[in-house]
Order: sequence, then structure tokens, then C-alpha cells
Amino acid sequence: MANDEDERLRRWRLVLGKQAEGDGAGTALCPGLDGSDAAMDRVLEALYDSDRSAGLGSSSPHVNRWLGDIRQYFPKSVVQVLQKDALDRLKLHQMLLEPETLETVEADVHLIGTLLALKSVIPNKTKETARQVVRKVTGELERRLRNPLTEAVRGALHKASRTSRPRASEIDWHRTIRKNLHNYIPEQRTIVAEKLVGYGRRRSSLRDIVLCIDQSGSMATSVVYASIMGAVLASLRAVSTRLVVFDTEVVDLSDQLDDPVDVLFGTQLGGGTDINRAVRYCRQHITRPAQTIFILISDLYEGGVAAELLRQTAELTASGVTLVCLLALNDEGAPCFDEALAAQMTTLGAPAFACTPDLFPDLMATTIQKGDIAAWAARNNTVIRGRG
Repeated sequence: MANDEDERLRRWRLVLGKQAEGDGAGTALCPGLDGSDAAMDRVLEALYDSDRSAGLGSSSPHVNRWLGDIRQYFPKSVVQVLQKDALDRLKLHQMLLEPETLETVEADVHLIGTLLALKSVIPNKTKETARQVVRKVTGELERRLRNPLTEAVRGALHKASRTSRPRASEIDWHRTIRKNLHNYIPEQRTIVAEKLVGYGRRRSSLRDIVLCIDQSGSMATSVVYASIMGAVLASLRAVSTRLVVFDTEVVDLSDQLDDPVDVLFGTQLGGGTDINRAVRYCRQHITRPAQTIFILISDLYEGGVAAELLRQTAELTASGVTLVCLLALNDEGAPCFDEALAAQMTTLGAPAFACTPDLFPDLMATTIQKGDIAAWAARNNTVIRGRG
């Protein structure tokens, strides 16, 4: 029991900090720390002690030492939280401007977002290291997401392209036989093919996919995931993929989709937002509305003309375009967004909701098959804004 009580007090001491030991005038709440516990406490104190204005020190060696310490005392998931808090609380963005520091940092999607926001001020000696960090993280994410997205899209296209009136050269005889087994005539040892199953005429692409991504600072992780998804989709011959990023300007990065790192370094996180202008640009490249899937990734804080955005949304959906507005594409939970505009977009046939990267492949499969997006969202516990 005593050991359990000691462990409980030890944990509370690490949570509450040095003040839990009292000021010497009264009874201490928790005992003091020694050894590795004291070292761990110093690491936490450097970051969370509110009496310090720059607990990690201003020099790169201090920062690097601290980064090494947190990796020694805490698991990877906690290290990432501590790094993010160091950036947010102590404004230590300079810690990312030295190659020695970047080599020590535990890289994740949030760090990539920060690096992209800082890319204009990263010194030349650090740029190559920054690209290596971005490549490492995007490579890991792509390996995780490529197979599910590829299989979902190919499977959906496979089903969506079937036709019950195929030409002779397009008949899928295996499926046709299975479909008509009940029409087998024993005495003639034949099957009457009452229903034919086949595939539509082959095209260079069966669907046109447009990813239109808001690159304002709040959308950083969504930009990372969307760029990776775009690179995967661009590798599939059965679809054509266009990737456009925007703030108040519009940049078409479709010709860089073979390398998501180039795409990410082609973005410029931060600045204003003109969604209407970006949608207008993308419309110019839509030639087959009924076969086009338009994914707008934005929190819908419109700095342009909202009325024009709504008009364009109505015209796109009326023309047959499948338009979906993702308020976020990340694992960060409920996003901040313009609720009124999201509800209006939904009413016009462009459902607005957040989506995690792991659910994105299934969402794409549903849109390719022209499925019910509202039903899909309900199955996946995703609330579509503007609907009960």
C-alpha cells in the first residue's frame, strides 16, 4: 500500500510541478524528486513553468539538448505533444531553422505544417534538411494511405463502369454466366443470357477529380493530407486529377503531382481566402460535369464574395458535378468553420463535413458510384452541416 501511495504522490508531483513540494512554511503536498524523476521534471519545467519567459534558452544547443531529453524520457506520442507545445507556448520557431535541430525533432504532420508556414524564412543551409524531413513524413503517410485509396477507387470505378447493354467485345462472360445460371436449360446444356453484364467503353479516364485546397494557416494539416491523396490519385490511369491550392491567389500544382513534397513546397500557408475565385478557376477546367468529382477542402471562412460562391455551387451541382466540401481533412477532431456558409452549401447540394484521412478512400468510392453522401456520413458518425 505504501508503495502505491508513493507512486501516486510521485505522479502528482510530476503533474503539479515544484510548487507541490510547498514553500517550507507548511506541509508539503508531495515529496521531492531525485535521479531520473528530477531530470524529467526539469524538462517539463522548462516548457510549462509560467514564471519563465523562455525556458529552453535562446540558443540552438539548449533547444537541441531539450529535444534530446524529451526523447529520452517520453514515448513518441508524448514527444510530439511537447514539441507542439514548445512551438505554441514559447514561440520557438527558430528551433526549426537550424539543420542540427531538425535532425533531432520527432517529425509528424503538424511539424510539416509548421515547416511549410516557415519555408520562406528557412535559411539555405536548412532547406535541404527541411525537405528531407517533409519527405520522410509524407513517405510514411503515403505508404499508409496508398493501398486503401487505390483499392477503393479502382473497386468503385469497376462497379460504376458496368453496363447491362454492353457491346459484344465488352461482355464480361464470367459475370454474365453467373447472373444467368437460373436460365440453364439441361436438355440443351446451355444458358440463356437474358441479362448481359459488361463494362462501358474504355476511356482514358473514367472520372475527373478536382482537389481545390484552402491553404490558409488553419488548414495546414489538411493541405498535407490532401497533397498526398492527390499524388496517389494522380498515379491511377482510370482518373484524371487536378490539384489547386488557393488563398487570395490561385495556384495550379497539377503538374507536380508525381511528388507530394514538390506540391507541399509549392503551397504558401497563411494569408487571406478567396474561395469564390478558386472555384471559378477550377470550373474552367471541367469538361465532363457528370463525370467530375469536385472536392473543396476549406473551413469556408470566405474573404471573397460569398454570394458568388453560392451561385457557382448551385450551377455546378445543377450541371451534374458531384461537389463535396470537406471542412477539414485530418485527425484533429471538430474543426472551426463558417457554420452559416456550410449549411448553405449543403442546401445547394454540396454537403459540408469534416473527414479523417482514413475515411477519405471510402468517401471517394461513394462519390465515384454516385452514392448517397448523407447516408455515408451518417454511417461514419459524420455530421453534415445544415442537416439534422
